[in-house]
Amino acid sequence: MNRFSLQAVLEKAGNPVQLLRNSKTGMYVYPVVAPEFANWRDEQRAWRESAVLFDQTHHMDELIVEGPQAEEFLAHHGINSFGNFDLNRAKHYVPVTPNGHVIGDHIIFRERQDKFILVGRAPTSNWLMFCAAWGKWNVRLKYDPRSPSRPEGERVLRTHYRFQIQGPDAPKIFEKMNGGPIPEIKFFHVDWINVGSRKVQALRHGMSGAPGLEIWGPYEDKNYVLGAILEAAREAGVNLVRCGSRAYSTNTLESGWIPSPLPGIYTGDGMLADYREWLGADSYEAAGAIGGSFVSDNIEDYYVNPFELGYDFYIGWKKQDFVGKDALVKMKERKNRKKVTFEWNAEDVVKVIASAFKPGEDHYKWIDFPQPNYASTSADMVMNGDKMVGMSMFNGYSYNERCMLSLGVVDQDIQIGDVLTLKWGEPEQTGKTSTEKHKQAEIRVRVSQTPYAAEARTNYADSWRTKASR
Repeated sequence: MNRFSLQAVLEKAGNPVQLLRNSKTGMYVYPVVAPEFANWRDEQRAWRESAVLFDQTHHMDELIVEGPQAEEFLAHHGINSFGNFDLNRAKHYVPVTPNGHVIGDHIIFRERQDKFILVGRAPTSNWLMFCAAWGKWNVRLKYDPRSPSRPEGERVLRTHYRFQIQGPDAPKIFEKMNGGPIPEIKFFHVDWINVGSRKVQALRHGMSGAPGLEIWGPYEDKNYVLGAILEAAREAGVNLVRCGSRAYSTNTLESGWIPSPLPGIYTGDGMLADYREWLGADSYEAAGAIGGSFVSDNIEDYYVNPFELGYDFYIGWKKQDFVGKDALVKMKERKNRKKVTFEWNAEDVVKVIASAFKPGEDHYKWIDFPQPNYASTSADMVMNGDKMVGMSMFNGYSYNERCMLSLGVVDQDIQIGDVLTLKWGEPEQTGKTSTEKHKQAEIRVRVSQTPYAAEARTNYADSWRTKASR
């Protein structure tokens, strides 16, 4: 056995849950970008009321896959149909294990018939790099990992910059920086526009659910493009607010995407066993952290499948074969949990925070604002009486909605409007450096629809969030 592998780390720890619940990696960090440019409240307001500029250059992996079998390779290792994946399109790409558990997700762009760019978190990048090495595929992969979480003043370079501009006033900026009206770009389609003297690719997208475009190009053009965007906003008379890393991580709360499910790779034989030997001891999967009130000795209790996350309509059932297809066929026939938004009771949240202002008393787990990012994967118990009926997986505060929200999954018989109880805080002290000594609290949560924000439901009517298109 490779003593520098994830498998070696797991065997030393004895149990994957114990390894991840006691991770020493610290707070999950969105790197390089300043925490705040104005203040996180106004930065959140901007995507609802004017326009916001997200700098997405540093916190995501980029993986280029090209070669004669690029499409075949990606179609085999993802659940998505590729039948309607023409040039200048994008998809929300989701791979699963042979057992049908979600590994992660990426946004995938098709630049040529034989070239794709994938952008997202490490689990999907790692899986695809392994699959290319493990199988016999005529593909070439180029990997550009996310920027270091704590660069300690060292220079950081990427292959591409990536910006996103969105909000009700964003179209005025697009027209000004393009030097005229931009082409009509359908949702998750790509076209070319001008930014000053540069021609850039633009994806019709919007992380928080508001209208927007994501643009990218060579990293050496980043400062020029940033300056041109800001100048265009000034000329258009738009209050364009740059968004820092504190507010950025909360945009999905209003639009309904769960960003960090635990990759379901810690169990399973065959291909998965080989994968754990291939992954390094310093990989995301080895260093990641599970936080929250849900504690189980079985790591599989933290896994999720595409049906639970609302990704089942992506599945290309007509494909002859793809990794996980047989398992998904069986999952389709059973009663799977469903994705919802939890609206936290304000009085209970205030009670938790107030406990930290009582000297000499034990206090509840601190709630950081706007997002308690103390683990890479969250798992908080959601109870109906004495029965666990769901799991909260990503939480934070929305200044636009004036409430704490979280995204998660519940049993099928739970209904919108039901009031349940979320257990906040961990039942015992772990080795996580991001978690202080505390006691648990009970917080009432109202089950709400996803997306939570009416703006997202309206503007994303033709998107994955409402299952109306692929």
